[in-house]
Amino acid sequence: MNRSSFLFLLVLSPVFGFTQSANVPLNRDYYHLLERYEILNGHFSDQFHSEVKPYQRQRVGAFIDSLYDHSDLLKLSERDRFNLVYLANDSWEWTGSDSSDSQKPLLRYFYKKKPDLLHVEVPDFDLHLNPVIYFSGGKEQGSDITTYRNTRGLELRGAISRRLGFYSFMSTTQAVNPGYVRDYIQSNGVVPGEGFWKKFKDNGVDYFTARGYINFEVVKKYVTAEFGFDQTFIGSGHRSVILSDFSPGYTYLKFNTKIWKLNYTNIFAQAFADQKYSATGSLDGTFPKKFLASHHLSIDISRRLNIGVFESVVIGDSTERFNAAYLNPIIFYRALEHQGGSSENAMVGMDFKWIIGHSLSLYGQLVLDEFLLDEIKSGEGWWANKFGGQMGGKYINVAAIPNLDLQLEYNFARPYLHAHEDIYTNYAHYRQPLGHTLGGNFTELVGIIRYQPLNRLFVTGQINIANYGDDTPDSNWGKNVMKSYNTREMEYGNKIGQGVATKLLFGQLMLSYMWKHNLFFDVSGIYRTLDSAQDANDTNTRYLKAAMRWNIARKIHDF
Repeated sequence: MNRSSFLFLLVLSPVFGFTQSANVPLNRDYYHLLERYEILNGHFSDQFHSEVKPYQRQRVGAFIDSLYDHSDLLKLSERDRFNLVYLANDSWEWTGSDSSDSQKPLLRYFYKKKPDLLHVEVPDFDLHLNPVIYFSGGKEQGSDITTYRNTRGLELRGAISRRLGFYSFMSTTQAVNPGYVRDYIQSNGVVPGEGFWKKFKDNGVDYFTARGYINFEVVKKYVTAEFGFDQTFIGSGHRSVILSDFSPGYTYLKFNTKIWKLNYTNIFAQAFADQKYSATGSLDGTFPKKFLASHHLSIDISRRLNIGVFESVVIGDSTERFNAAYLNPIIFYRALEHQGGSSENAMVGMDFKWIIGHSLSLYGQLVLDEFLLDEIKSGEGWWANKFGGQMGGKYINVAAIPNLDLQLEYNFARPYLHAHEDIYTNYAHYRQPLGHTLGGNFTELVGIIRYQPLNRLFVTGQINIANYGDDTPDSNWGKNVMKSYNTREMEYGNKIGQGVATKLLFGQLMLSYMWKHNLFFDVSGIYRTLDSAQDANDTNTRYLKAAMRWNIARKIHDF
């Protein structure tokens, strides 16, 4: 496909689009419910391939309706039925829900539907408007700094003629974070998961968050296109070594083709490289551009087993030019060229998901950044044998206890994974990894337990145990993806954990009560210790927080 034909398709696609909706925003708790019912159902949904998130609301609605059709066979608990009603109401325009109407609308015009402050539903036009609020306060043991978060914003979604879906999210935030997050901001020059920011008073940060897109069907039922500024998450795990939501949103064009047992996703994105500094050393607020092309192809081997392959290519240089050849939608075309000596950063790999019975799913990922089989066989630790992976499982209704779910996950990455020659080709965006939060040179074990003892009460416990080799300002042992691998310490003898040996223990317990639809009151506690071979880096965090959030996911700083 040449550049002119591509632009022609982009311009004309909305003209011949078909039924389309906005997506369900990325939210770990929300998507856990969807994956829980996919496992309980015993096979993959016919509506979406669960490895690529977010999902479209119309497809989520069809999935929920299908569960209602044979809910008696699923042996649902009272809490499961409550959750299904919640999910159906949340996308009421795409479901057969008869419980989304409010019994007492506010001032006759507000909350006529339980999920929406305001909504418009007329022929050929659908609109939903909601407030976004996140207020929290916390205290860290041993610190006299009071932490808080103050987020206010709006969320807007809808569809035109049910052919063009649209979504917009805007919020402004002032926050004082716990000490370990402030240390991250100080060390990396960025707020985790956010874009441009500025200082707020002595210890705080101030930032504006915006996401938005339009989407439409290019070929009825089979090919969809989406253009906007947001995130994509690939995988079934808590983490992803392929493409995660740790970094902030980016401008992208995404095509998704779902036909037969195949699902093929093409993402073409504009990312940002590194901060530019003025001659006096102060941040001038601009980032040079680089570009990402990512392709993910998966196939349902059966209704319970899915296997996928992917490639990602990061391209760019100081001229910020983009080669239209990277718009080629064919998978592995660029990885093959890479074997011929290209300077761009190409990665390939695979993933899988397997549902076993009606209570268990296994999943995994493998990423090959650079490697030579002969060097792997030699066992001499060649620096460029860069690969990482993930293996995990989800067990629902543990020991036959309704709504008690367990997730275990192991992640690892060799030194220098996702790093490259310079800031224009590493696998990072806005100085934050596009893959795993920890970058490279680590092993990590994640355990998450979720329990819903009452319809509106959710209890979540999480523990992360990580071992990694840290870098110093004057050394590069392969953890920080922002450092050029040309500054590596040695050619051979590289292994996971080299450098400054560091052990991280992160634990969190949270109680969350949903008072009204998408209005949550949270109480959480964090226990975190960082034990470094350099004693000056040791930290010990004990942190308590209370929050009220409305139409927004909880923020997780588990690093």
